[in-house]
Formats: sequence, structure tokens, C-alpha cells
Amino acid sequence: MGGVEFLKGHGTENDFVLLPDPDGVLDLTEARVRALCDRQRGLGADGVLRVVRPAASDAASAGKSTSAGGPWFMDYRNADGSIAEMCGNGVRVFAHYLVDAGLMPAGEFVVGTRAGEKPVVVHADGSVTIDMGPARITGESTTKTNGAEFTGFGVDVGNPHLACVTDVPVATLDLTEQPHFDPAVFPNGVNLEFVNVVREGALRMRVHERGVGETRSCGTGTVAAVVSWLHGTGRTTGRATVDVLGGRVTVVVGEGTSTLTGPAVLVARGELDQAWWDAL
Repeated sequence: MGGVEFLKGHGTENDFVLLPDPDGVLDLTEARVRALCDRQRGLGADGVLRVVRPAASDAASAGKSTSAGGPWFMDYRNADGSIAEMCGNGVRVFAHYLVDAGLMPAGEFVVGTRAGEKPVVVHADGSVTIDMGPARITGESTTKTNGAEFTGFGVDVGNPHLACVTDVPVATLDLTEQPHFDPAVFPNGVNLEFVNVVREGALRMRVHERGVGETRSCGTGTVAAVVSWLHGTGRTTGRATVDVLGGRVTVVVGEGTSTLTGPAVLVARGELDQAWWDAL
């Protein structure tokens, strides 16, 4: 057929198009990313994961850290075509693909991202644990949506978050529109999490992702939610399950690092029509 190879996968229903491109030969423009992620005129996804060797990535050509200690780099693009530093659900799907394709053995290895090296463990049941590295509280800020103001903590998980623990049931929120946030605090945009405490060690979360909109899940967002909850109770370490629209993950926050464990699923593979790709 000679088209562009693709796969479709998701992590707790945060879905991605994967493009195997080891030598970095695909011209992955914003227009192509937008079209791929469009649920009417493309495959539909929250983002695109390009599977590329570190030396062939655009991050390498730009002189940025590509975590060259690992053999594979996750070139992640948001649905609007913008480049993002990190995606926790994306790393799980990316790692699952590497094992499924025979590019890496099951077990422990490292995935390169724009936010640095991410050690992963691909388990026998298909779930994946990621060492997300440190999650840093950056201060306090507010967001406005649904006619109300929510206060939360800024959390840096390699990308920016504002995680707001609230008594307002998150199931009642309409996150169709972009909630307001302070651009002076988050000049590059921000992922916004709204979090309920169900009980000790169990949270429920909804998220509006930068460059995407509301998604069924956000891996870095679940880490930010747990870190924000712990910080608000005077703790720096702990663990919690986080229920999102797409399922459940487990987050453990330790001294100087954090881990995220959850499912990763590959659902389809095929080839993009070459004429469609070229026309973009």
C-alpha cells in the first residue's frame, strides 16, 4: 500500500495516534497533527506520539535535551499541533507499543521525552508504571469556570498544572470552554485539574488540557492532583488512586520522585492514505 504507518491507542481513554518514524523522516507539521486528531476528518485523538530515535528528533536538532540515554524518544504533539513537554498517559501507550513491536523487552527501560528521561516498567498484564520524576509545587493561583472561582496549587510535572481540590462535585462541571487562568502565572498555558477527595487515598478528577480541551484522562494531571492534595494537607509524600472519566490510575509520591501506574491499550493499526497525507 505504501502509506504512512500508524497505530491507535489509549491510556485510561486518553487517546493517541502513534507514528513509527525511527529515522525522523516524516514532516510532522501542525496541519497534519490537527488533521490526524480531528474526530471528523481524521483518525481522532487527543494527541500524536511520534516514535523516533533521539538523534533523529527535532529536539536534538534544536539542541535541546532528548534524553539520549534511552534508545527511543517520544515526540509528543497536542491535538492543536503544538509541541508539549510530557504526557504520562502517552508514555504508557508509547512504552506498551515498544514492547509490542519488539523494539524493547518487557520489564524496565527508559523513554526519552522533552521533560527528560522517564524510566518505565511494562508489566505482564499490559499496565505500565512510569517514574515521573519530581513534581514541584510552584505556588498558588486561581481559575474561573462555571461561574465560580477555584483555588489550587501550581504543580510542575515537567509540564505546567494548576490542580484545584474542591468540594464542588467535579461531575457537575461543564468543561466545554477553556476555564480562565492567570497568564502572568502561566505564560505558556496550563493544564487545569478539578479534584474531589472521595476518601483518604482516593481522588476523583476532571481535567481541561492545554492545547486539547477536556480529555478522558491526563497522566501528569493525576500526579499533579495527588501532589496538590498532599500539599494541602501538609504532606510531601503519599499515595492515592485517581478516578478519571476513562478509568483509574495509582500515583505514589515519594521524596524527590513520583510514579504513575495504569493501563495502556493498543486498539488499531494500519496505513494513512498517502494522497491524504500529501495533501496536508
